Amino acid sequence: MHKAIVVPKAGGPEILRYEDVDLPVPGPNELLVKVAATGVNFIDTYQRSGVYPMKYPFIPGSEAAGTVVQAGLDVAAFSDGDRVATAEGGGAYSEYMLLDASKALPVPRGVSSEVAAALPLQGITAHYLCNSTYPVQSGETVLTHAGAGGVGLLLTQLLKAKGATVITTVSTDEKEALAAAAGADHVLRYDGFADRVRELTDGRGVDVVFDGVGKATFDGSLSSLRPRGMMVLFGGASGQVPPFDIQRLNALGSLYLTRPTIRDYLLSAEERQWRARELFEMVEAGTLDVRIGATYPLAEAARAHEDLEGRQTTGKVLLVP
Repeated sequence: MHKAIVVPKAGGPEILRYEDVDLPVPGPNELLVKVAATGVNFIDTYQRSGVYPMKYPFIPGSEAAGTVVQAGLDVAAFSDGDRVATAEGGGAYSEYMLLDASKALPVPRGVSSEVAAALPLQGITAHYLCNSTYPVQSGETVLTHAGAGGVGLLLTQLLKAKGATVITTVSTDEKEALAAAAGADHVLRYDGFADRVRELTDGRGVDVVFDGVGKATFDGSLSSLRPRGMMVLFGGASGQVPPFDIQRLNALGSLYLTRPTIRDYLLSAEERQWRARELFEMVEAGTLDVRIGATYPLAEAARAHEDLEGRQTTGKVLLVP
């Protein structure tokens, strides 16, 4: 037996249970991993609440880092004692988890287990957004939201490394300081941000918006774009965007709109390793700072969800068994 967080049915953070569950046994091409730290992400709250349909009960969590304690049959790339991380696991809110070996990322010696747990999902998200969804070029101007959040801080650093001008939004003075320290050129509050973006771009608008906030910022994001600009909606921290008339894209300047998800940017082993390798290399080189904003004991997962949904956190939130 081992300890895990179980979601018995859809509900609020209070529904999460900390209890004993059977220790999993690795099958062919699987790894049994002793979890060192687990990343807490908005997708976990969507699954817990029922926004994303799930089969209940289940153990949440897709992102973690830890040590291989047993490799299943046919696993050649990893051995007992290897450190691994993933953004594509399952049941990571636990002391031990099973992981498909093909979705395991080797953790370099110079990267701590905590940073390795904090980086994969949000780091790979930031990487695919600015390298693949909209390949940002030097000299372009970008609007991001939640600039002091986990994705926001990483995305700003990646964008600045590309030579982009970064405009971002935050809700407090503390978050403004964090976003500025990450390299943002302009840090705005949410109220009236679209008008300020127009002022900052001399009326032109930005080339692309990366919006993980969703419902509360969607309209303003569209209004911030230049003609033929791209709206990238990659999350819904404030709620899901309701259906809208696509003719608005025409009226606002022949805009593009996409709703990407990480699984479609990890379609091969080569793509997965490329993204992870670049991110880990930047961490080791000291050119990418991974901010761990809060760490909670695994048993306090409900409090972690409350704080995340209440937008009381900055950077990455971790659970530690």
